[in-house]
Amino acid sequence: MAKGLFITFEGPEGAGKTTILKMVAEHFQDQYSIVTTREPGGIKIAEKIREVILNPEHTEMDSKTEALLYAAARRQHLVEKVIPALDAGKIVLCDRFIDASLVYQGYARGIGIQEVLEINQFAIENLMPDATFYFDIRPEVGMERIEKHKGREVNRLDLETMDFHKRVREGYLLVAGQFPDRIINMNAEQSIEEVYKSIEEKMAKILHSWSNRS
Repeated sequence: MAKGLFITFEGPEGAGKTTILKMVAEHFQDQYSIVTTREPGGIKIAEKIREVILNPEHTEMDSKTEALLYAAARRQHLVEKVIPALDAGKIVLCDRFIDASLVYQGYARGIGIQEVLEINQFAIENLMPDATFYFDIRPEVGMERIEKHKGREVNRLDLETMDFHKRVREGYLLVAGQFPDRIINMNAEQSIEEVYKSIEEKMAKILHSWSNRS
């Protein structure tokens, strides 16, 4: 059986990636065996770690503690859910992965992209996504969307300053430039329908190529 396909969705707060991921999964689920998941989370242990990381009350959390907790959640998520699905030849669509750590902790928190990459290399053992959709959006637009979307989970990262969110976008653009063969830039300031249409077309090509590879 062919190895599965690992595709991640990345972007700043309010970019719409979670909504689009669900739409993509629904569209292709009749043709392919698809697993949807998220980080941090996806399985019981990682969801517990997520509660600790994103709890708005944990404002005293050290940035390196935060980075290590993300890596720990990522490791458990991989061995328990992602790797078994890929070994079974399934398509895994994941809401955030290692790029989020490189950006949020490495760049925006100032730990260093390389330093956070080294922490995560221990956790992922060189398992990188086959493709990543990066939803690019100005922080002002993203935070305005969150303000309007009252039903959305409000977490500790949403409460950061606008300067922090600006650094997040800068970090994503920097990381996207470092991995141009893997990361596909999307203009997330378009309507949900426009972004979805563009990603659906790109996904169809990726899946067609994957299906026909030897």
